[in-house]
Amino acid sequence: MSKRRFSALCAALSLSVMPLLAQQQVSYHLSFPNAVHHEAQIKVTFTGIPSDTLQVLMPRSSPGRYALHEFAKNVYSVKATDSKGNQLRISRPSPYQWDVVGHQGEVTVSYTLFGDHADGTYAGIDETHAHLNMPATLLYAKGFERTPAKVTFRTPQKSNWKIATQLKPENDSTFSAPDFQYLMDSPTELSVFELAEWTVNDQGKKKTIQVTLHHQGTKAQFEEYVAKTKKIVAEQRAVFGELPDFDFGRYTFIGCYMPQAVGDGMEHRNSTIVTSSRPLATTMPGQLNTVSHEFFHAWNVERLRPQSLEPFDFQRANMSEAMWLAEGFTTYYGDLTMHRSGIYDTKKYASDLAGDLNYVLLSPGRHYHSLMEMSLQAPFVDAARSVDPVNRHNTFISYYTYGSVLALGLDLTLRRDFNTTLDAYMQALWQKYGKPEKPYTLADLEQTLAEVTKDKAWAADFFQRHVFGSELPDYSKLLAEAGFQLRKASPDKPSLGPANLEYSKEGAKLLNGTVVTSPLYKAGLDRGDIITSLNGKKVTSAKELEKIMAKLKPVHSVPLTFLRHGETRTTTIILEETPTLEVVPFEAANKELTPALQKFRQAWLGSKAAN
Repeated sequence: MSKRRFSALCAALSLSVMPLLAQQQVSYHLSFPNAVHHEAQIKVTFTGIPSDTLQVLMPRSSPGRYALHEFAKNVYSVKATDSKGNQLRISRPSPYQWDVVGHQGEVTVSYTLFGDHADGTYAGIDETHAHLNMPATLLYAKGFERTPAKVTFRTPQKSNWKIATQLKPENDSTFSAPDFQYLMDSPTELSVFELAEWTVNDQGKKKTIQVTLHHQGTKAQFEEYVAKTKKIVAEQRAVFGELPDFDFGRYTFIGCYMPQAVGDGMEHRNSTIVTSSRPLATTMPGQLNTVSHEFFHAWNVERLRPQSLEPFDFQRANMSEAMWLAEGFTTYYGDLTMHRSGIYDTKKYASDLAGDLNYVLLSPGRHYHSLMEMSLQAPFVDAARSVDPVNRHNTFISYYTYGSVLALGLDLTLRRDFNTTLDAYMQALWQKYGKPEKPYTLADLEQTLAEVTKDKAWAADFFQRHVFGSELPDYSKLLAEAGFQLRKASPDKPSLGPANLEYSKEGAKLLNGTVVTSPLYKAGLDRGDIITSLNGKKVTSAKELEKIMAKLKPVHSVPLTFLRHGETRTTTIILEETPTLEVVPFEAANKELTPALQKFRQAWLGSKAAN
């Protein structure tokens, strides 16, 4: 078929579908008469139903999450009526689907939603707020995925609740979404929150940034939080050279720092949800680090997206081989922004680097899975739940941290060997795939790296060794280029290996499985075992264990007694040197920070935002 005939056919099909879509409408109505007991009353009307049976579903997954979350468990008292208010029959083909028949083209479904988990994934409703992630809140219908939706919120009387959302405002209480995907991607907070906003003139376009915060802190703390968020926005804009073109010209930080909230952060196309039970007074830097991570997602993931996540399926677990870049590189820039903006000093940034390096370098997971394969584990680990014990302490390394550490190695390598930066690589990806919203493949990522370095062979080798394989760069040499020393934190100090111990008069109980590379694992100990003595001395407290270990050396072979299922056993354990690493600035390690090293460090960690 010729291109002209094909275009004509598409146009004709579009015209034939348009009347049907024009007749279809979706309208939601949410109210909170029993908020004190965590309930919302929700009605949704579907008009222009094209089939005899309306299939209504509750999502099972949520944007930014990759595991299944059975949101339908919090939905009850489901009823359906037709346009005249007549009751309609409902059947249940699955735990998360309601089928309605005899509707004459219009159905109103009403239901009660229970929500008592205010984070980035679920819903939290009480007398202080309604904190709503839409997949955990709204039923939807098959066949209405392309239909615009209106959402009306009725706030409790005398509550003074305001509404923070990326949905398009129609009036003070009604908002709209252009389609189902956008609706599900639009978290909403109804509460008495503080609001600040500013406008950025971005390449001739005015873009509004809003900060809304439901919290119990002071006005001064909120103003400090907003001022530092402005710095974060400016630094990340400098990485890409521009802000994204936000729909409706607005990006909203939706924060909830209340005692009943659950710590989290979740990215969305034109907003983010950030939550914590801790107040600004004690944990503002950490909360801002979450803000930094989530805002970077406005480019990386929300627009610069892996092809494997398109389209997002709300009825299954969503899996991608590129989570190391989507989440890992975002983690790297979230932390880096904290230093570039001046919120973290060099000592704090170095300490956080050490924590990430310790986790990745000392975990045995790289012996089981490559970085790409770690990304594919997301449906099992991304806020997923399991009642049975798992072996992930041995087989898994978070793609957040693993990817962040690889980003660190790549950034320093590009600066040392190619006279370019990871910023330049992210800019190139943004221009090719993010700005035009063209989903990428791993081959696209490799090709772009080849273009940035002008070395196709090196880029291919990098992906083969570090992405499809499990090798890591030499961080000691790379960090030294910026005047940091990577070294053992406790040389010559003996260790049993990582262990989570619970002490009692009986001994020290292992609460988790042992790590395959540790002395405890090699000595045959496992979860549930109770260490009763080490080197002939009773182990009844952390202090007692420290005293025993202080008299020993690495590679000492000592007797160990333990209880397993009530039976006393003995073994021999060979101690190892404590492997923990630290990252120390040269100036704090009695090493010379030369002008060349200082220049390299400043180019890497210094502010990039225009003054």
